[in-house]
Order: sequence, then structure tokens, then C-alpha cells
Amino acid sequence: MKYLQVTEREGRYISELREAAVPQPRADEVLVRVAASGLNRADLSQIAGRYPPPPGEPEILGLEVAGTLPGSDERVCALLAGGGHAEYVAAPLGQVFPAPRRLDLVAAAGIPEAFLTAFVTLVVEGGVSAGDGVLIHAGASGVGLAAIQLAKLVGARVAATTRTAGKLAAVTAAGADLALLSPDVAPQIEQRWGPDSVTVVLDPIGAATLPGDLTVLAPGGRIITIGTLGGASAHLDLSLVMRKRARLIGSTLRARRRAEKAALVAQFRRDILPAFDGGALRVTLDSVFPPAEAVAAFQRMRDNANTGKIVIAWR
Repeated sequence: MKYLQVTEREGRYISELREAAVPQPRADEVLVRVAASGLNRADLSQIAGRYPPPPGEPEILGLEVAGTLPGSDERVCALLAGGGHAEYVAAPLGQVFPAPRRLDLVAAAGIPEAFLTAFVTLVVEGGVSAGDGVLIHAGASGVGLAAIQLAKLVGARVAATTRTAGKLAAVTAAGADLALLSPDVAPQIEQRWGPDSVTVVLDPIGAATLPGDLTVLAPGGRIITIGTLGGASAHLDLSLVMRKRARLIGSTLRARRRAEKAALVAQFRRDILPAFDGGALRVTLDSVFPPAEAVAAFQRMRDNANTGKIVIAWR
């Protein structure tokens, strides 16, 4: 089979299509013939040497795919800890779920990592419910657009941020009640919603946005950190944390044990997946690249030029 090998030299990505044996599934795995694989910032971190796959997982890049089961026409999606940017992948059985009927497989490849991340952080860890105020940073990213839709699905009101004025329309189209141009969003939220009005913050930025998160947080609110694009070391006003009874939650998906991910996928499949066929959820595709043009795909993500998911089409 062919797979993508991407490296970085002198600030430029270099991509090669290499050959490897088709993976042999273990007893708890199933072979997926990949139709499309989704890009994620975790791929960029792995290329940079900052985010290796968990022990025992494939070294090949790629955390989400859509495809078919060999020998059948069964269409599936799979959440992975590695191995997705290839023609075939051995996927853990508990992390495979049906591709929505309404979506083609290219679009379906944008579901597993983005929507599972949004579901785990907002619903499972954040406990978002109807009437809550939710603040989502980087709202035009794949995870951000998924999170906006999920928050609206459960009946929350949503404020979402972006650094790029041209992406505000996409944030609004995904359902955000407030589409805000960062960085100084706390005064805008307080003006529209009042003080201490945000129950849950989903934050992939980190240090740069944490003070503002605390400012708008409601008593007993939760800040869920999933990235450090704006720095990893932050000054924290502990008196404000105590006064607001705030909870700061760090979350990652890739490093969790397979059994834990299987339980999360089962809950997602039961509670969220039907909304794709019902039309309440959709995948926002930014762009689709063939494997031979993968360099442009990875560079587009690094340049923060995308609005929604970037996908590699293998079939």
C-alpha cells in the first residue's frame, strides 16, 4: 500500500508517497480501505517531533479516516491514534462507526477526530446543557465548527472567535450566536450577554486567552484546554479562580486507552451520530487534496488558511 511520509526541512514540508505492507489487523482490529483521511494540527505537531504516537500505535500520520471494509460495501469512519494517511489502516474495532448515509466518504473523513473531540470536551467533560453559554475559540477550525454545531444541538447559546475577519461568516453559518474577532473578546461578550455569562469555554489557544476566559466565566464554570497555540505558560489569578469556583480541565483524545475511546465512540454513536442523517450536523470541508499534493494541504493548515476540514482523498 501507499502511505504519506511528511517531513520538514528548513521551514518547508516535504511529502513522499512510500510503500509499505498492508497492515494485518489484530484480534481487536478491522482493516479499513481508506477513501479519505482528515488532517489535524496533531499531524503538524508529530512532524515537528512534539507529539509522537502512543506506544504500540502506528508511526504513520493520520488520526481519522472514512472508507470501506474490504470485501464489502460497508461504509465506515474510524478514530485512530495513527496510521490514517494511507491506503489501508488497521482500526480498533471500538473506534469504528458507520459513515452517515447523507455524506460521501470524503466529507465523512472529517467527522471522527473533530466531532469526537468536540463531543468529549463539551458534553462529556464540560457537561454542556440547554441554556448554557459556551465560548469556543478558533471557531473556524474543524474542531471549532464541530463544537459550535454540537453546542447548538444540545440547546446552548454560543460565542465563537476567530482571528480572521473573512472567517466570521463561516462561524455564523455553523450556528454561533456571537461571531467575534479575537483577541479582545471579553468586553464584547459582557456587552451582549452580561458579566459572568459563560458556563463552558473550549480553548485550543491556551495562555493568550486564559485571562479573558476567566473574566467571562460564570460561577462554577469550566475552562477546557485542548491546545497551546497561544502559549503553554500562563499567569493565573488564583483569587479569581476561587471566587468563581472555576474548573480548569486539560483534555486530549489521542493518548486515551483504547477501551476508554471505545466507550466514548459508543456514546457518540448513540447520542450524536444520528444528527448527521437528520441534517442537524454537517461537516464543513475547506479543501480536498490528492496524496500527491499533500504538501499543499499540510502547508495550508500550518498557515491557518483553512476554514473547516482539510481532507486527503485516496480513492
